[in-house]
This record gives sequence, structure tokens and C-alpha cells, in this order.
Amino acid sequence: MDSVKVGVYPGTFDPVTKGHMDIIERAMQIVDKLIVGVAVNAGKGPLFTLEDRVRLLRDEVAEVSLHDGQGIEVRPFDTLLMHFVQSCDATIIIRGLRAVSDFEYEFQMAGMNRRLDPGVETVFMMASDKYQLIASRLVKEIGILGGDVSHFVSPRVTQELIARFAELHAAGGVGE
Repeated sequence: MDSVKVGVYPGTFDPVTKGHMDIIERAMQIVDKLIVGVAVNAGKGPLFTLEDRVRLLRDEVAEVSLHDGQGIEVRPFDTLLMHFVQSCDATIIIRGLRAVSDFEYEFQMAGMNRRLDPGVETVFMMASDKYQLIASRLVKEIGILGGDVSHFVSPRVTQELIARFAELHAAGGVGE
């Protein structure tokens, strides 16, 4: 009997975008089980709490998981990525690339991860052409300035962003 191929798709997902979902759906074609690892990454100053990002991702992947009948889990992590991957019994790390500029950093990370555990492969997936320009950072910038983000995120995430930006404006946390 063949072993189950477990992959980990790590990221901050602040917020989860249509580009992230594209990679998740396509990753399910190469692994039997996908674990989406939501990194704490406080250094990036996330818009959403870790709990909110995990909840949003679970809501987003529920439809994909039910549709495909395959296993997708969402788990938070605050450790070294390789330690998280090992704790998941995964042998594949999925990384999405939008442009050539992403590659240099990702190439370095893959090399370092390979040194930490030669039994884990990194698989790079190019974003589909319609999602290549989407970056969570840009989605937040557009939204905080009152722009329409619905082209880049699901309706559910759009509503969460609108509510979060309203909270920030009301608290005076957003400059004019």
C-alpha cells in the first residue's frame, strides 16, 4: 500500500486571497493531504489575529475540501517551518510564486530547509496568470484606503476586511 503524501502550504495569510486559494486547490492535485500552516509572524504586524486568520482559512477551504472529498487541514504554527512540517509527517512543502522576484528568496529558503531535512522536498507552484499580481500586502493597502478588494478575495473575506477597516478607522488607527 502506498503511503499518503502529506504536503504543507505555509504562510501568514493576512488575508487569504484568491491567489492563495488557487495554490491550495492546485496543490491538492499533487498531495493526498494538505495542511495549510498559518504562521504567527508577528514581525509582519498582521491585520488579523492568528485566530481570525485560521478561522477565515478554515471557512475558505471547507468548500474546496468538501468538493474534492480530500483532506485539507488548517493549523496555526509558531515554530521553525521544518519543525512544523516534521510534526505533520509531511514530505512536501508547497510554495507559491507570483513573479521572478519571489524566486530568489524562496530558492534560498528551499536550500536551507533541504539542509535541515533532506527528506522534505519543496515544490514551487506558479500562481495562475489571473492571480499573479495579488499580494495580501497590496490588498490591505487598497482596502485601508477605501478601495474595492472584492476582485482579490472572496466575498466572505471582503466583508471581514471591511469590518476590520471600520474598526481601525473608528479607533483612529488609520491615517487619513
